[in-house]
Amino acid sequence: MKLAIKDTKGNDAGELEIKFPVIEDGKGTQAVHDAVVAYMAAQRMGTACTKNVGEVAGTNKKPWRQKGTGRARAGSFQSPLWRGGGVVFGPKPRDFGKKVSRNTRQLALLKALSERLRAGDVLVVEDLKLSSPKTKEFLAVLAALQLKGSTLVVWQGADKNLTLASRNVANVSLATSDTLTTYDVLRPDKLVFTRGAFEQVEARLTKD
Repeated sequence: MKLAIKDTKGNDAGELEIKFPVIEDGKGTQAVHDAVVAYMAAQRMGTACTKNVGEVAGTNKKPWRQKGTGRARAGSFQSPLWRGGGVVFGPKPRDFGKKVSRNTRQLALLKALSERLRAGDVLVVEDLKLSSPKTKEFLAVLAALQLKGSTLVVWQGADKNLTLASRNVANVSLATSDTLTTYDVLRPDKLVFTRGAFEQVEARLTKD
């Protein structure tokens, strides 16, 4: 399978032969599910916390005597039945992370990228170097490449001009080739790779 390469003005700049095997059957569907669930779980803070009866501030004094008042018997101000009392089975800080093997993550990324390639949602550009950190220049590149809707730009590494120029553009996000996840691949309408970034992703997918 070959991909057409564009320049920042939308002109053809050659072709790129895809080195990794594109999955065309149902293989990897479960891996994609597992990888996305694990990613979403990892985004949870897990900091919700409530106090139980033993942790609520209060006194051990009995609110009133056991008999003779006409009221229900009570032994603690910290009772869960009272306002300000402890919480029964409330949340405590925890880690929501799920373990996914490296092979499963790699298969999931390969499956997700294969589906986007088959759908024609992947665009490769020779380079995305901007002469200045101006949003106007970045928008001109998007217009030349005819990109509409949500877009993920995958690059090789840090580029201050690209970061500053794109941060105020709605529905545009950045990712690096070494941190690209299955969730990143599935979320946007279009994926834009620099040539170097795509080759680095290929290296990740073909690594044993």
